[in-house]
Amino acid sequence: MAKGDVIIDMKNIVKRYFIGQPNELEVLHGIDMQVHEGEFVAIVGQSGSGKSTLMNVIGALDRPTEGEYILDGVDMFSAPDDMLSDIRCHKIGFVFQTYNLVARTSALKNVELPMLYSNTPRGIRTKRAKELLAMMGMEERMKHTPDELSGGQKQRVAIARAMANDPSLILADEPTGALDSQTGRLIMDIFHDLHKNQGKTIVLITHSPELAEECETVMTLKDGMFVDVRKGSGKLAVL
Repeated sequence: MAKGDVIIDMKNIVKRYFIGQPNELEVLHGIDMQVHEGEFVAIVGQSGSGKSTLMNVIGALDRPTEGEYILDGVDMFSAPDDMLSDIRCHKIGFVFQTYNLVARTSALKNVELPMLYSNTPRGIRTKRAKELLAMMGMEERMKHTPDELSGGQKQRVAIARAMANDPSLILADEPTGALDSQTGRLIMDIFHDLHKNQGKTIVLITHSPELAEECETVMTLKDGMFVDVRKGSGKLAVL
C-alpha cells in the first residue's frame, strides 16, 4: 500500500506527572515518532515501558509536558480543549484491552454512541451501526448487552464503535491482551482488513513480539524511550 503524508509527527515528547512535587515522575523521555497515513505500526514493550502513556498522548487523552506533536496538521500541544475533543470524536477511533463498553446498553447502542456525540441524525447512526456490526459478524448479537457477550464479541463491538465516525486513525491498546489465542487471531485479522481494504492508519500497542511482527513497522519502547524502529515481516503469527 502506498503511504501518504505524515499523520503523526512527534519530536522530543516528554511526559511528566506530579510536576514540582517530591514524587515527580518522568515517564516519556524525549519520544520522536512519525507515522504515515495508511501505515500499520506496532509499539511493543514490557509493562511499565510507557506504552499506555504514549498512547494517551497520541490520542489526545493527555497533553505532553514538553515537545512538539502535530496530528494531521494540528498542533496538539497548543490546541484548545474543544478542538482536542472534536479530534477525538471524528479523527481517532479507540480500542482498549478492557473494551470500555457501556454496561446494560445493547451492542447497537454502544456503536451508535460516538455518532450521538457528533450529532449524527438517529436514522443514519442506527443504519451505520448495524452495517458496522454486520461487518464484524455480529448481526445476531446487536440487541445483546456486554454481559451477554464473550470477550471476542465485546472486542468486535468495540472495534465497530471505534469505526463509527469513520476515523482516519485507529489506536488499539492491547486489543488481544484479554483474549484466548484463537479469538486474538480473529481480532488481528479484523485490524489487517481495516488497514488493507479501508486504508486505515493503525497504531497497535502490544506486549506480544509475534503480533508486532505482523505490522509494517515495529517500534520497541523501553523505559520511556524508543530503542529500536524497524520493518516488520508482515507474516501472520500462528497464535
